[in-house]
Amino acid sequence: MLVGSTVRRVAIVGGVRIPFARAHGAYAKASNQDMLTAALRGVVDRYNLAGVRLGDVAAGAVIKHTKDYNLTRESLLSAGLHPQTPGVDLQRACGTSLEAAILIGNKIALGQIDSGIAGGTDSISDAPIVYPRSYQQILLQSFRGRSAWQRMAPFLGLRPHHFKPVLPAVVEPRTGLSMGQSTELMVKRWKITRADQDQLAYESHMKAAAAWQEGFYSDLVVDYAGLKIDNNIRQDTSLEKLAKLRPTFDPQSGTMTAGNSTPLTDGASALLLASEAWAAERNLPVLAYLTFGKAWAVDFAGGDEGLLMAPAHAVPAMLKDAGLTLQDFDYYEIHEAFAGQVLSTLEAWKSPEYCREVLGLSAPLGSIDRSKLNVKGGSIAIGHPFAATGTRIVSSLAKILANDPNARRGLISACTAGGMGVTAIVER
Repeated sequence: MLVGSTVRRVAIVGGVRIPFARAHGAYAKASNQDMLTAALRGVVDRYNLAGVRLGDVAAGAVIKHTKDYNLTRESLLSAGLHPQTPGVDLQRACGTSLEAAILIGNKIALGQIDSGIAGGTDSISDAPIVYPRSYQQILLQSFRGRSAWQRMAPFLGLRPHHFKPVLPAVVEPRTGLSMGQSTELMVKRWKITRADQDQLAYESHMKAAAAWQEGFYSDLVVDYAGLKIDNNIRQDTSLEKLAKLRPTFDPQSGTMTAGNSTPLTDGASALLLASEAWAAERNLPVLAYLTFGKAWAVDFAGGDEGLLMAPAHAVPAMLKDAGLTLQDFDYYEIHEAFAGQVLSTLEAWKSPEYCREVLGLSAPLGSIDRSKLNVKGGSIAIGHPFAATGTRIVSSLAKILANDPNARRGLISACTAGGMGVTAIVER
């Protein structure tokens, strides 16, 4: 509900993250709570929030242990904020922290709170490993027993297969396909070449490496567990090296490889949002403003749309809300789940048939200036801890806009599992 008579602007004060690390490496012994606490503490330290009560903290993880049912609240309690600061867990797959930023932003805009943090964390290295449901049922049947015999009898049905662990699998339950396999179908539909995918991946690494060298990330990233920089960036890669990699998801006719896909990654990020008045009272900077957001979903199982094509729908819907065109942006941050996904989306926006017949538009959205895309590197190079990517992108984009006196706005687009997408607009 609106508190007051006006909708307030949502100020982006800034964000902090820990370096993103390839799975089963630097953060092999770190939990989601450890990493999210570190990112939140980074925000607390940078903006002098120790002991401060914020209106809310919203964050989440895609891969969670059952013990992390209150992940955000437990993390903020160790991060230095006032213990009366509430926390809420949410999850929208790879769009989790961007959705968290929109949630906190809406509360600020409506006057419900004056300040809040959005964030996300994910660990592949500490993924929960469970046992088959049949074993669970034996344990629960024993638990429900009233007599000693009723508690012991279920265990007579134990067999060796009950002790075979069930590892997490990133596949779509409705199709049985992994995200990579699903994207291969999109790439073939849109006729995206291997060379174009490798080119985008190469550019991602080169831009990320240059951004680290120039110090762009120096105030956006805090050291953690002995790691000082993102450890997936390959400054020494080349188009020739990328071209030698074998297809990963379709060995026979595929074009997607480990080189032009996002690596499995551990990490966390957090973003401080506030009303302008709250920021001014504390002499905190306002880098930019979060002005629009949109979530969308496509029928990837029953229809003929690709799994990761929801941003192609969400962006034009958001542009309509904002009264803007696709070309009215100085920077574009499109999450690089796979190079093929980014290129498929760009092709869809240029297609008169797709825009007319699928998106219901009278004309295609058109093309973008590729020199404005992911200018400080993207997820292929930096890495992608599922729930942490959204606020990583918002933090970077806000700083990019603040550093460019001629820039006015940037567009964010993130695809997610389940055929969903989350998008946002950041403006100065």
